[in-house]
Amino acid sequence: MSYSFEPNGGLGPRGRPQAAARVALAVNGMGSFTWDLASGEMRYDRGGLAVMGFRPGEFDGRLSTLGERMLPVELPAIEEQVERALRERSGFSLYFRIRRHQGDALRWTHTQGHVVCDPGGRPVRVIGIIRDATQELRAVDQTEQLRIARNERRRQADIVGHVSDALVPTLTVEDVAEALTTTRLLEQIGASSIVLGLVDNGRMGLAGANGVADDLIRDFHLSRLNEPLPLTDAARTREAVFLTDRTDFVERYPAVEPYLTKFPRAAAAAFLPLIAHDTPIGAVGLTYEGRAGFPQDERTVLTALGKVIAQSLQRALLYDQEHELAAGLQTAMLPGHLPDAPGLTLATRYRPTRARGGIGGDWYDALTLPDGRIAAVIGDVQGHDVTAAAIMGQLRVALRAYAAEGHPPTTVMARTSVFLTELATDRFATCLIALLDPRTGMTSIVRAGHPEPLLRRPDGSSVWLDIPGGLPLGLAAQGAQPVYPASEAVLEPGSTLVLCTDGLIEARAEDIDEGRSRLLRALRAGPEQPDDLADRLLHSMAAYTGGEDDVALLILRRSRGRPVPAPQWETDIAPQDPDALRAARLALRAALSSWSMEALSDTAELLACELVTNALLYTGGATTLTARPVQNGGRALRLTVSDTSPASPRRRAATGLHTSGRGLMLVEELADAWGIEPRGNGKTVWCEIPVAVP
Repeated sequence: MSYSFEPNGGLGPRGRPQAAARVALAVNGMGSFTWDLASGEMRYDRGGLAVMGFRPGEFDGRLSTLGERMLPVELPAIEEQVERALRERSGFSLYFRIRRHQGDALRWTHTQGHVVCDPGGRPVRVIGIIRDATQELRAVDQTEQLRIARNERRRQADIVGHVSDALVPTLTVEDVAEALTTTRLLEQIGASSIVLGLVDNGRMGLAGANGVADDLIRDFHLSRLNEPLPLTDAARTREAVFLTDRTDFVERYPAVEPYLTKFPRAAAAAFLPLIAHDTPIGAVGLTYEGRAGFPQDERTVLTALGKVIAQSLQRALLYDQEHELAAGLQTAMLPGHLPDAPGLTLATRYRPTRARGGIGGDWYDALTLPDGRIAAVIGDVQGHDVTAAAIMGQLRVALRAYAAEGHPPTTVMARTSVFLTELATDRFATCLIALLDPRTGMTSIVRAGHPEPLLRRPDGSSVWLDIPGGLPLGLAAQGAQPVYPASEAVLEPGSTLVLCTDGLIEARAEDIDEGRSRLLRALRAGPEQPDDLADRLLHSMAAYTGGEDDVALLILRRSRGRPVPAPQWETDIAPQDPDALRAARLALRAALSSWSMEALSDTAELLACELVTNALLYTGGATTLTARPVQNGGRALRLTVSDTSPASPRRRAATGLHTSGRGLMLVEELADAWGIEPRGNGKTVWCEIPVAVP
């Protein structure tokens, strides 16, 4: 509303009869004033002169004349408030006493002023109203009254401020309920209990409470909105419900009477509707000890409090809906079930990011290959949007298809990288594949820019496996075939392998090494069962990372149980059969593949041929070739060649011109150990070829 100045100095609404404005002010015992800051002149209308006790023509417009009517002891506080209002370009509200004429009693006045600025923002005048406040403050000493009024206004403002501060960091409905029902917040707003209800399909569901009896929550959870209850009444009528005593409570809501004994000191309660976009979404109830009622100004504050809570709750409801949709989409793109492998237990977890949208490119997968091995995959596509999720789905399907075709993990990773490059999405992805044989524990790991896996041994000691890796997927040059080295590891019975994405260890303001150390400690202290361990790891790391990134987690554990007998392959080779040695080489390769020891195929075939050839040439009888995996400070392949001759082979110094004599030299160079064992009817020459374990 704009204002105009009356000829006599009064203030009236522009566009309305000024006489009506003067009548309205006079009826309420009020007057108006203007203060020209440039000239320092103060002008009152008739009502203002009457309040100040000036006769017509008596006031000369000077502040010094006005100050003669006021008490010197109160002038410093008045001047301080006025100066602050001028600095802040705001307003002021002053209670001060005046003495109209000599011998008159002191009278209270209340002055409210507003600072008016020119287009440049400089204060030019102050306009306001003045009224006689003697009757208002007669019964109370002025100092005490002002102190109480200030404290009450501050307390009421603090109520909204405390609640607003508590709700600022909240995201979900659960966060809002937790923030509102803390004991600290109850103490700050002066309430003895609080209950938060949400409207859900025509019912009032209780989302959180503090200081309220458990049976009250249980009995009235999901009450129909048409039931006569305080929370449902507030939501249904959209009006706040104020109850000032127990009798009032029982008369209006008899169903609650049995529960009032739980609150012997609660004398008043307020139930506030929560309305967002003109729709009631819930209600909040507050009870107070030792209170007999709610003054009008406090009812206004509580009504404003309901609006603040409603805004935060509406925001949280929208966030939960978006988050649920995103999490559902992400979950639908992940595998529906895990493979069932004897002696191996798997557990997976996916936790979406808390950021708005809640969708990302993290994924896990596990499938059983035709030879019985398990391919476990963990990956992370760059970005947190629908595009990242779509690329994730394509990569998961492509990688699964390549693995199912029987390609080794190095080839699977290389082809998947080329596939992502050809998609031309300008995105990259990190990935890790672990190919595990549940029977032997032999594991081949290939890494493409992804965090290394963790291994917890049967004795509880845990380490990050030092696995060399290649570039993230999709970063190779167009047409190039990226190279990804494979590393071999052994998962002993009782051991646990943990694959995770970086969201589990990265925090915004922390070094990633700290996250890696924290996860390692959590793994050492965690339970054995993969499902329990997965929950423990997520919970332990959530407080550190803050849920800023989505997390995929895949855990594999070999059962302890009885040791599985080591597999063994054996064949007889006759000297008169020229195809026997070639058939033995092919059978040996097949056996190594079934034991997840393909990496040793070339070396094992070479040494087996050397030992068998020596036996056939120098003994002249049948030879038996045996191969079996053994434990040898990690894992190794043991080859044995048995014949019927007691003569032991000798190492010869072959020169560059010799065409033979290098068999035992090759054995010494390529085998970890070798030896000769006499038998009753001959001998056995053996060697052990180690599997490289990081």
